[in-house]
Amino acid sequence: MADPALRLPTNAPGPVFVDQTCIDCDACRRLAPSVFDDTGERSYVRRQPCTDEEIVQTLRAVVACPVGAIGDQQRRSLSNAAASFPLRIDGPVSELGFHARSSYGATSYLLEHPDGNWMVDAPRWNSGLAAAIGQLGGVSTIFLTHRDDVADAARYARHFGAERIIHARDRSAMPDAEIVIEGDETIAFGPCTIVPTPGHTRGHCVLHHGEYLFTGDHLAWDRERGVLRANRDVCWYDWPTQLRSVARLRDLSFCWVLPGHGDRVCLDPANMRIMLDDIAGVSILRQDARPVLVRRCYPATASTL
Repeated sequence: MADPALRLPTNAPGPVFVDQTCIDCDACRRLAPSVFDDTGERSYVRRQPCTDEEIVQTLRAVVACPVGAIGDQQRRSLSNAAASFPLRIDGPVSELGFHARSSYGATSYLLEHPDGNWMVDAPRWNSGLAAAIGQLGGVSTIFLTHRDDVADAARYARHFGAERIIHARDRSAMPDAEIVIEGDETIAFGPCTIVPTPGHTRGHCVLHHGEYLFTGDHLAWDRERGVLRANRDVCWYDWPTQLRSVARLRDLSFCWVLPGHGDRVCLDPANMRIMLDDIAGVSILRQDARPVLVRRCYPATASTL
């Protein structure tokens, strides 16, 4: 639980606060964007929640925080906030909340499908969440985008009898995974397509299903610039390789980018391709420099939910 004695001085006066244990994972800022902001090093309460919606969003952020850095001195019940996960995003896609410290607070998702539901990356274990997922049909497949975001995948796999998928180059993070992807070829797997996208890590992959692209730490929406971005600062393997992996995504048609870190976004597929070109096309020509993201006027307005 958050400690009032460690309350950050940047917090707005009031009962909700962030303490010094914050790891700046961005989960709270995405779940309650009108309440939380960041200093560049940690999140803080920019203004206290006022409306019913802001209070609901704030309590979800308390539940989701991977390190318990958010406190509420009014001690409002978290039961409804916890029960709101899986939280529907669009169609068959929900976010799972309960972010894990071990994955630096990465977002995990549930993709519902008649032939068996998929979990994309894993949250920390929570029995209530597992029961809620069970009510939606459980999980048959757990897709792990890369080594950083496996969290409690093994425990969810045991609970649901699910098979885990990971790339061979990141297998050391989940050595007993039931299904191991090798090489760099795109693979059709059941209702989904797996695309190896090395760069952030050697074995990073993304998952494509219809209009949805689950991107792990490969690609995300930059809320400040209003563009898709690949982040060189957290590229652990090889930056030019990651840019080439971004270029591969032009062959897919999708509306949604659903990342592990950063904002998700819904755009027209044609606009997605333009933004991918802005990242990969411009940057590949300048492999020794930071990517130059060209801000364009896009015909459609992005929807970040």
